[in-house]
Amino acid sequence: MSQPAKSSRTSATPDAPESAAGSRAAAQRLKMRRELAAAAMELFATKGYEATTVDEIAAQAGVARRTFFRHFRSKEEAIFPDHDDTLVRAEAVLNAAPAHEHPLDTVCRGIKEVMKMYAARPEISVARYKLTREVPTLREAEIASVARYERLFTRYLLGHFDEHAHDDDANDDPLLAEVAASAVVTAHNHVLRRWLRADGQGDVEAELDHAFAIVRRTFGTGIGAGRSTASTARPAVSSSASVQGEVLVTVARTDAPLHEVMRTIEQALKER
Repeated sequence: MSQPAKSSRTSATPDAPESAAGSRAAAQRLKMRRELAAAAMELFATKGYEATTVDEIAAQAGVARRTFFRHFRSKEEAIFPDHDDTLVRAEAVLNAAPAHEHPLDTVCRGIKEVMKMYAARPEISVARYKLTREVPTLREAEIASVARYERLFTRYLLGHFDEHAHDDDANDDPLLAEVAASAVVTAHNHVLRRWLRADGQGDVEAELDHAFAIVRRTFGTGIGAGRSTASTARPAVSSSASVQGEVLVTVARTDAPLHEVMRTIEQALKER
């Protein structure tokens, strides 16, 4: 009778230590990446980007060359130590989204993780911004990092389009998802650049919310609110028409596309 209980305890207890060990390892990894990035930033500022070698960055950080390459594939990557972890956090926001939240709002919350990354260390963020403006190679690395967020958000939004909102051509959904995701990222980056140019001063949270509100108004239609399936989702627009004597009565939602209203009227006239 005692053996099963003992077996149950031994199988349940390792989870917590393993989880704690994993968290410590992740924290140590991020700490080392940031130290290497700080060393790289200092050398880039004093010696110049082209003249700085990986060996010098490793020595500046007090580690071996092989340690550098355990964390970064090149000196270009060393300038952006937090993007991998931030991408994971952004994806976690998407995965944990409440059922009632509009998908665009979810994506906007997800990319706020990027702003949090920059705002956590404003002095370094401002210095890095100035450096990337001067070094085309670093600018290209930054663009590649931005593209990863856009791909993540595009995949997410594509899974939440309301099929009833795009009757004309459902094949437009991938384009619309990509454009909407790009709009969110562009709005975020516009606010971020203004904040960095102002040396990290100002209410960046309020500016972000204003920018996201514009994106929401522009691209919100057609992306289904909530996580309902296509079979149960409520149409984003609707209209109806009926003939009463010599009068045609049409009822349409205010956000109904004109082509849908006209199609409804034409159908009603054909059925007279």
